[in-house]
Amino acid sequence: MEKQCTSNKHFVLVHGACHGAWSWYKLVTLLEKEGHKVTAFDLLASGRQPFGIAKVQSFKHYVQPLMEVMSSLAHKEKVILVGHSLGGVAISLAMEAFPEKIAAAVYVAGIAPGIDFPASEFFDKFFVRNSVESLLDTQVGFDDGPENPPTSLWFGSKLIASRMYQLCPPEDIKLGSMLLRPTKLFLRELANKSLLTKERFGSVERVYIICKEDDMLQDLQEWMIEKASIKQVMEIEASDHMPMLCQPQMLLNCFLDIAFKYV
Repeated sequence: MEKQCTSNKHFVLVHGACHGAWSWYKLVTLLEKEGHKVTAFDLLASGRQPFGIAKVQSFKHYVQPLMEVMSSLAHKEKVILVGHSLGGVAISLAMEAFPEKIAAAVYVAGIAPGIDFPASEFFDKFFVRNSVESLLDTQVGFDDGPENPPTSLWFGSKLIASRMYQLCPPEDIKLGSMLLRPTKLFLRELANKSLLTKERFGSVERVYIICKEDDMLQDLQEWMIEKASIKQVMEIEASDHMPMLCQPQMLLNCFLDIAFKYV
């Protein structure tokens, strides 16, 4: 029998690279129908943000809208903080800054750094396994030169259809191809092992939701879970990299179970 939360919760949803708040439209609807409060928003230079990518100065600058949301929470209010894909790095920085305001942090097919595991290590492994050619029509920027790590990504429509949204309805594939925007990576900044501490980040309960048919991350999900020492793991069958679009009900069930357990 499905567990039911005893009271309304507040979910803060953080989108992945190149996406925006729009990517959560199904989950926002489902969570609100269950009586929960939901906050979904655009990070800088994402979604409907008028801010241009060239003006994003750092990763901490990129996630400034998330920090503003966390700062605005009422005294003693705790949220369930959810990060998809690159949004996992964003919520990790929020965990370091606001551990007392987070009941649980949830990585949905997310990049999950740890105290001694910087996000840059994920990208090192990702770009070894995924050549620029295998990313098809994705635009990969090398502003620091081809001998250095990539500096930006803009997922292409062919990649979306074949490797990222391959199990999604065709209308969502079309939506993504119309709305995605380029994202900066700031990998040198994310190589800093001092960004996360045991006392703050390490005090927050963390959950990882594996998407079993995620062709973008493949077995990197299990690798990150081990490297980041995440104990609570859930799985969604028949899900590509976008479970909020291809398996929204299953993702909702995961969220409700997490809310029941941690809040």
